[in-house]
Amino acid sequence: MKTLEFEAPLNPDQTLTVPPGVADQVPPGRTVRVLLMVADSDEEKGWNQLTAAEFFKGYAESDAIYDELPSG
Repeated sequence: MKTLEFEAPLNPDQTLTVPPGVADQVPPGRTVRVLLMVADSDEEKGWNQLTAAEFFKGYAESDAIYDELPSG
C-alpha cells in the first residue's frame, strides 16, 4: 500500500480538499483508506517542535556527506 501524506483544514461544509499534487497520484475511481490525525492541543504541537529541535541538535555539518550517497 502506498502512503500519501498532506495537511488540510476541515472545510466549513465538513469536507477535506485533497491537494492536486496528491490527487494526481491516485488513479480515478480507486478506493482510498483515510486516516485522520488531529492534534489534541497547542501543547502537543509544542512537544512535537521541541522533539524535532532536540533531534536536529545531534546533526553535524560532517553528516552532510551521507546526503551525497546514491539512493537505491
